[in-house]
Amino acid sequence: MTTARAPEIRQVARAALAWASAHRADFALGEDALAADGQVNSSWKPLGELAQVCASVTRRTPAADPLHTCAADLLAFAWRQTGDGELFLLLQRLEPFATYPLEVYAALSAAGYRHPAYEAATATVAQTRGWHLTEQEPTRRLGVLKAEEQAGTRRDEPAERVLRRTWLGGLPEPWTFERSAGYALTHVVFHLTDWGRATGGVPSDVTAYLADWLSPWLDTCLDARMWDLSCELLAVAASVPGLPGDAVPGDAWERIAAAQDASGALPEEGDAGEAGRYFAHHYHSTLMAAFAAALTAGQGAPV
Repeated sequence: MTTARAPEIRQVARAALAWASAHRADFALGEDALAADGQVNSSWKPLGELAQVCASVTRRTPAADPLHTCAADLLAFAWRQTGDGELFLLLQRLEPFATYPLEVYAALSAAGYRHPAYEAATATVAQTRGWHLTEQEPTRRLGVLKAEEQAGTRRDEPAERVLRRTWLGGLPEPWTFERSAGYALTHVVFHLTDWGRATGGVPSDVTAYLADWLSPWLDTCLDARMWDLSCELLAVAASVPGLPGDAVPGDAWERIAAAQDASGALPEEGDAGEAGRYFAHHYHSTLMAAFAAALTAGQGAPV
């Protein structure tokens, strides 16, 4: 990160977190949070992503920083939405082999929010063959393994072996990069680096591969106005030590800032999208803007 870009990058993070704070009611869990036919992708998923991003922001910013204050406030809100963890225990009893409650819980536990009874119940289920044999895509499997570690549960399945079954871990031909591969590779890096909170988790051959190809992939996504994936790739650049300075195109943050509207929202792609689906089209990309900007700002002098 260049010093000249630091204020611009901080402003992206500040505006994005302000938008999330102003729209916190849209992240709240509804009455269907425990329903068998509840829409997980529109309830638990947004709340979990809010918690995940804010946990990383608080880790990468000093306590006196306004970014830290806002993120910490949103984390406390997310924890309250779970009934201080009680909803996780209820979910575990209703859907003992579902992994999404553990993944959301892991994001909150990374920030110090814990529910011992839920962790004990999950540890019991995690010993079953049914849990171990749940079929998952390799990238998701890696995420579940990391979530188990965060919650204090471990299984005898080497993460390295799972990594090598992912798109990124296999070091594929760079021209095979496309949208789904892009999201897969970003999440592999997020899992390996504990969402930007830890260093040293990315193997040297994967780092070298990213050093060669991250910049052209990111430039392609920016040209296509794929703001959500662009921000995830910017977060990757800020999470992996050893990448060269040109791993990020020089005008990347200028283009992200230009796509952000006055409220701080960033659309997933192109412009604002359907008015009736405003939150759905903006929440994830806006969180990713805050995430990537906070990580990038944290690379330099204390922010």
